[in-house]
Amino acid sequence: MSSTLRMPSRPLVRRAAAVGALSAAALLAAAGAASAHVTVQPSTAAKGAADQTFSFRVPNEQDGASTTKVQVYFPADHPIPSVLVAQVPGWTATVQTTKLSKPIQTDDGQVTDAVSEITWSGGAIRPGQYQDFTVDLGQLPSDTDALTFKALQTYSNGQVVRWIEEQQPGQPEPENPAPVLKLTAPAGTTASATAPAREAAAPAGGSSSDGTARALGITGIVVGAAGVVTGVLGRRRRGGSPAA
Repeated sequence: MSSTLRMPSRPLVRRAAAVGALSAAALLAAAGAASAHVTVQPSTAAKGAADQTFSFRVPNEQDGASTTKVQVYFPADHPIPSVLVAQVPGWTATVQTTKLSKPIQTDDGQVTDAVSEITWSGGAIRPGQYQDFTVDLGQLPSDTDALTFKALQTYSNGQVVRWIEEQQPGQPEPENPAPVLKLTAPAGTTASATAPAREAAAPAGGSSSDGTARALGITGIVVGAAGVVTGVLGRRRRGGSPAA
């Protein structure tokens, strides 16, 4: 009894292809939505750097509402003493400061107040758009590897998205991650730190070389002396043979 392999009909193949295309499009859309969150640009800076310019990039993730207010909260455990805010057409910026329990020392002297919050309001980030809010930060701290700026994004429909979740080591990125500025060692720190080690290692290397040279010199003297003794004994033997 023979069996016949039936090929799928063309309409079925078309429907399968359409479903696959829609699934791929949905995955791409989800990936795009997941990556569209509030960030700080650039994302890295040197520890202790002063008067660096950064932008808080805020994308609009909704199709039927505009972003009308953005609040960025500065870290209290690693305070930033001052900030200059660039003007953004249509937006009003309000800077709030707080009294420090312990003054911090900067290149400009001792500081008793630090920036606690910046609020931008009055403008609109429409669907499919983003806005950069640019600031010039005062001296960055040098006692931490990262600064976390928690942010609130308010939409025209009243919804508030809280970008406040912190990334945990070894865990996937949270749904609403807070903007993070990573701090790196200042340029030249590694070289200056390793220079003393090289200088300290130099005398040890020199002692080893000197010891080796002395050992080789002594060996040469011993070999030379042995050669002299051998020559003398040889001449005596040659001189004594005719007399015998």
